[in-house]
Amino acid sequence: MAAPLLRRNLSWLRMKNGSFGHGAKLHGREAPVADSAPYRNAREAAAKPRRDAPWAAVVGLEVHAQICSNTKLFSGSQVQFAAPPNSLVSFFDASLPGTLPVLNRRCVEAAVITGLALNCTINKKSLFDRKHYFYADLPAGYQITQQRLPIAVNGTLSYSLCVGKNQNDIITKTVRIKQIQLEQDSGKSLHDDLRSQTLIDLNRAGVGLMEVVMEPDMCCGEEAAAAVRELQLILQTLGSSQANMAEGQLRVDANVSVHHPGQQYGVRAEVKNINSARFLAKAIDYEIQRQIEELENGGTVLNETRTFDFKLGRTIAMRDKEGKQDYRFMPEPNLPPLILHDAKSLPDNTSSQQVVNIDWLRERLPDLPSAKRAKLVECYGILPQHSFTLLVLEEMWKGEGKTPALIVKEKKLELIRDRNELKHICQAVMEGHQKEVAEIKKGNQKVLNKLIGQVQKKTRGRADPVLVKEILEKLLS
Repeated sequence: MAAPLLRRNLSWLRMKNGSFGHGAKLHGREAPVADSAPYRNAREAAAKPRRDAPWAAVVGLEVHAQICSNTKLFSGSQVQFAAPPNSLVSFFDASLPGTLPVLNRRCVEAAVITGLALNCTINKKSLFDRKHYFYADLPAGYQITQQRLPIAVNGTLSYSLCVGKNQNDIITKTVRIKQIQLEQDSGKSLHDDLRSQTLIDLNRAGVGLMEVVMEPDMCCGEEAAAAVRELQLILQTLGSSQANMAEGQLRVDANVSVHHPGQQYGVRAEVKNINSARFLAKAIDYEIQRQIEELENGGTVLNETRTFDFKLGRTIAMRDKEGKQDYRFMPEPNLPPLILHDAKSLPDNTSSQQVVNIDWLRERLPDLPSAKRAKLVECYGILPQHSFTLLVLEEMWKGEGKTPALIVKEKKLELIRDRNELKHICQAVMEGHQKEVAEIKKGNQKVLNKLIGQVQKKTRGRADPVLVKEILEKLLS
């Protein structure tokens, strides 16, 4: 299938996804590839930009989900959001000499059921590794993760997109899951600019994470956001993670690159630690357009880490990744291989508390969100797009303990915030097109369509044109 074509009029946001072969960036190493090396000679390809040619974008994701567990991955410390700083830290979390990790069974089971729900192959034997790097909030100087042999591999995630003129049509797409690995979280650095100091809170150090690595099968922010929302619902349904992005329980890194179809893949930039599906879509779309403009102006895209400033609506460079980081991976000496069983390999006279049985967990998988939506459509005869809203409200009601009335109130406030944001964009467009504003005030209403088009351009086609027209008319009056 041909790669999707991205044109400078930004119509690419609605175009069909293609199939891309290059691997995702995994902690400083390249994932296996199915074709040629994706970034070889990328700068040479970009040195002669073809201004008349379309662009193709490639997006891959790394999602870090905090496991829903009472205690941390390798210690008995409690897990609690917003606890007083450094009140939930064991000797192991603080990396005191002589302390040893003890694997949390609950975290293993959460990773297994997540892998099963995402159609992964569960490895009956997986390994733990040390990944060395220095951060002030990582006391040991290394993170325990799964670099060589993760707990689950080769899965798929199906997600749906509303398309069409009125968003009434639904299409289903699939992104490949490269792997799911268990790893421990780091602590948190609190920067006090007033006193020019940084404080460290180790409450989060050692909390269990699942890293879900998605292959680069997506082509825009809208697709990535839809995939993350579907994953979020699946995790909440399984109970393997509360996946509350506002509390940092689900954080996303996006790898983005652009290239001309038929040419080698472009240099990728990584946008780190995005904690909102809406901001994820905005960050990716901005980054795609930034890279296109950079290449069309004769520049080059740097292999770097960037962050998304939601107030400015743009990505900002943090550090370059030109020199390959050496994380000095080594086998974790204090943890034996993680051995799982199924019904056939289960040893005789073994207590169910002594082993993790994959088949036992598979039998207890609940209905997934896609199956629930299908039942809602069948039972109540509602439109498929309405089933998404009902299911989200149901999960919020159960998972967050909120009443339906409170959820509706919060959604209304969210809509008001979006409307205010759109109002600011409309005002900015009017300030930049005073000539058109003057013509409209003289009675030439046809010029209003030009302003609406400019607002659509700034919002990359994501704003409701009816709402834009309403806001502009109020501002003009």
